Amino acid sequence: MYFDERDVGDYKIYAGAIEVACGGYAAAAVVKQVRGVPEAVEVFRDVNMSGGHAWEEPERAVQFAMRVATDVIRARASQVLSGSNVPLFKAA
Repeated sequence: MYFDERDVGDYKIYAGAIEVACGGYAAAAVVKQVRGVPEAVEVFRDVNMSGGHAWEEPERAVQFAMRVATDVIRARASQVLSGSNVPLFKAA
């Protein structure tokens, strides 16, 4: 398994590449809000975000996971600014 983590504003992204049985790597990500809350809160988790696609290189899967997680943070920021209460969770 390959991992990367990054702080983005009030959030921390954990992105990974998980080796799959058929060969290659699937993308996975967890986003936690770590600032502005009393305790870290998981706001997004998807451990099979590539919809069955497997990348040959783990770095590509991690890059995809990081990009999707960053988009989730942008959507959450937009949601907070607009006052919307629609959850952005994805069931694992």
